[in-house]
Formats: sequence, C-alpha cells, structure tokens
Amino acid sequence: MGQNLKHTLYEGDWLRLVRIGHWEACERTHGQGMAVIVIAVTPADEVLFVEQYRIPLGARTIEMPAGLVGDDHAQDTLVDAARRELIEETGWSPGRVDVLLVGPTSSGMSNERIAFVRARDLTKVGDGGGVDSEDITVHAVPREEAPAWLMRKQAEGFELDLKLWAGLWMIDRNPDGSPAD
Repeated sequence: MGQNLKHTLYEGDWLRLVRIGHWEACERTHGQGMAVIVIAVTPADEVLFVEQYRIPLGARTIEMPAGLVGDDHAQDTLVDAARRELIEETGWSPGRVDVLLVGPTSSGMSNERIAFVRARDLTKVGDGGGVDSEDITVHAVPREEAPAWLMRKQAEGFELDLKLWAGLWMIDRNPDGSPAD
C-alpha cells in the first residue's frame, strides 16, 4: 500500500508532476483533468480545423477545435466547454452539442481525459482566432478533401494531432460504428 503513495514533485499553474510509487506522471490541476475536442462541420460540408503554435512541440499543429474544461469556468460541463471553445477558436456557434466518447489521451503519462463531442447546426458568429495570445488560424476544409489536405500539411512540416482521424470517422458515425443521427 505504501508503495503507491502520491508525492508532488512540482506544481505549476496548470500542471503537476507527481510520483506514484516508482511511476512519474503529469496531472492537470483543473477540471479533473478533462478536455474536449470538437468535431464540427459547417453547413457547406467543411470540416473545421485549427492551426496554432504549440510550445511543447516547438511547431505549428493542425488540430480540431479543443480546450480545457474548467480552466476559466469552475462549473463547466463538457457541453459548455465545447460550445465556448468552438466559438472562441473558430467563430462558429453550435445549435447542438453531443458528447460521444470520453477517455484518456496518454494513460501512461497523464491523468488528462478528453471528450470527443460532435457539434451540429453551426452558425457563423465571429472570426474565431482564440483568446489572449492563442493566435489560431481557422481552416474550413471540404470534408471529402480533409484527409489529403491533412497529409499535405504534414508534408509542409505541421504536426498533426492523431485524434484528427478519429474525429473524421466520428463525423458520420457514433463510437459504436452506428450511423450518426
């Protein structure tokens, strides 16, 4: 039992490094480690992607809109966070948000869990681009061209979030493989 005691090695504003027995791990310090990734398709059948510089990678990335749950709003729900992040990052507001699946992103390293959510019935309400210093570029890519576009971006030197392919699959399907309603 004593071998699984948790010891904090370092704690910052957003992350905590811990040792649990012989294992070192990183923990998010807010919202129970939750984040959302938003699968969103415009009325013109374009998939919404965001491009931004990610300091840990030292590179620009292509991702689906995403964000932390409870970072600025302690009472955040997954739906609230998804709706807010989609508007902030892309300028599109969803009429409907459905939580599809929740699970760990890197179970050997972090307590972070992510919820895939599908945003429907989008309405353009702004330019997006993020808040503060996020410096986000929005890309609306025709759905049928999205995989090839992503591979071109990778060839140009962008890092691609591997969750993109799961998100593309869940545009039309539920996690169990049934058709999306």
